[in-house]
This record gives sequence, C-alpha cells and structure tokens, in this order.
Amino acid sequence: MDYSVVFMGSPDFALATLERLAQAYRVVGVVTQPDKPSGRGRQLMPPPVKILAQTMGLPVIQPEKLRHPDAMAQLRTWRPDVIVVAAFGQILRQEVLDLPPHGCVNVHASLLPRWRGAAPIQAAILNGDPVTGVTIMRMDAGVDSGPILSQREVQVTTEDTAGSLSERLSMAGANLLMETLPPYLAGSIAPMPQNPDLATRAPMLRKEDGWLDFNQPAAALALKVRAYQPWPGTSMLWEGQVLKIRRAHAVSQVSSGAGDLLILQGKPAVATGEGILVIDEIQPAGKKVMPGEAFLRGVRRWVAF
Repeated sequence: MDYSVVFMGSPDFALATLERLAQAYRVVGVVTQPDKPSGRGRQLMPPPVKILAQTMGLPVIQPEKLRHPDAMAQLRTWRPDVIVVAAFGQILRQEVLDLPPHGCVNVHASLLPRWRGAAPIQAAILNGDPVTGVTIMRMDAGVDSGPILSQREVQVTTEDTAGSLSERLSMAGANLLMETLPPYLAGSIAPMPQNPDLATRAPMLRKEDGWLDFNQPAAALALKVRAYQPWPGTSMLWEGQVLKIRRAHAVSQVSSGAGDLLILQGKPAVATGEGILVIDEIQPAGKKVMPGEAFLRGVRRWVAF
C-alpha cells in the first residue's frame, strides 16, 4: 500500500529519520519550528529539518503553534495515513493525534518510560546511565506517555557528550522506525502500555542550567560537562570573565575548600564539594577552545596545588 506520511521534526536529531522515511514512503509534507535568531548578529536561522526538506523538494510549513487554523487546514489537505514525529518541539493536541488513520508515531531518544520529556539524552549522561536507547511509540495526549511499539538499547560510553550520543541515537531511531513502521501499519504490532510508576522526567534545559556549582561533587560536575555539550554548555566565572568548560574529568583527591583554583596534572583545576574537577579543554571569553595546559601558559594568575 502507498502510505502518505507527514513528518514533524526540527533539530539535527530528526534528520536521519526524515532521510530514511523519504526513501521508503511518500512524504507529503514536513512540519518544523519557525526560523529563530542565532549568533551575534541575531540573524534568522532555519531549523536543520527545514534545510533538508527543501533540499529534498518537500513542502514545509513552520507554524508558531500547530493549533493555528492555517496549520490544521494544511494537515487536512495533506491527508496523511500516519504522522511521524522526531524531536519536533511542540505538544500535539488531540485534534492532530486523531487526524491520521494510523495515528502519530514518535521516535524518542530514551528507553521509555525512563526520561520522558525534552532532554532525554542529557538526562541519561547526567545521571550516569550506562545504557540508554530509542523508543518508537504511538503518541497520546500525554508527554511521551503513549504505548510502546519497539525499543533498542544504545550503550553510553564514558567519553560520550550529548552531541556524540545524539548522533548514535539518531541513527538507531531512524533504523528502528524503518523496521517498525511496516508491521505497525499492517496491524501486526500490539502497542505495549508504559508503566507510569517507572517514569522519570527530563525537562527542557535552560541556558542558566550550565553554570557549575563547585559545592557539588567533582564526579557529578564532570557528568554535567559531558551532558551539556554542545548545549547549553557549562561555564564558570573567573576574574570577571566567563570561562566555558568544554571537557573535564574528576579526581577523587582530597582538596581545599570548594571553588579554590588549583593546578593538577599540568592543567587548571577546581576544588569541589568532593574531589577535584580537572579542566581538559577550556574556552575563555572571545577566544577559541584550547587545551587546559595552553590556557595556563597564557594567564598570569591561577593558584597552584
């Protein structure tokens, strides 16, 4: 059967799913977020999905809210058999969920019901999960609470950042969707309800979440540096300027008071509530990312251990 599909997605994570979907199905339209100001010049930048969709010659709409009458009218005109969603960034109302005969299917970057919400990849790293994964689910009116169609595990390495893990989860999600859609559309998959008692939350991140609190243990801060790379990033204040911490690791060595500046392993380091955070890569304000050793060679004052 020639199924018509509408795709909804916005960031890089969604690109692999759109690519694979368009190879196997008739994608009649793409819905993504509006262009947003970016960079110092605050120029409007399109979401990655818009760029890819236009390259593929697919029609695109960018409603501020999906409930806008024009957006709903376009969805009805497209008459999708199924809507596929991957990191779209808007909640789908019941009117949208009920529109396609086969409902709305979501590619989610966690093993639901663990890490429901907007930042599941960051949450998995931040909490030290050794394994995460992807879930294909049929959406309902809740937040990532719909019944599960399929899941696949993905290992979290000790070097993973949110960026590197997102790339692997993106490919895993696209592959799993392509394996799941045919039997789902044929009616041979029985959706499995989630256990709400096992649900954990991964709320949307804010820029200010990236400030490092050195009263916390060094191990937790090292996880935060990995989890928040590339966005929102992690930062500390030093002599009135913001230092972006790009890569760091924890040392269990006993130190002085939390927040004290040290030199350890030839690199800048900071004492924490428990252990020491050693800064492997750092970016001073207005400069490029550099190794911690190079940063020390360029500064006059950094207290030695």
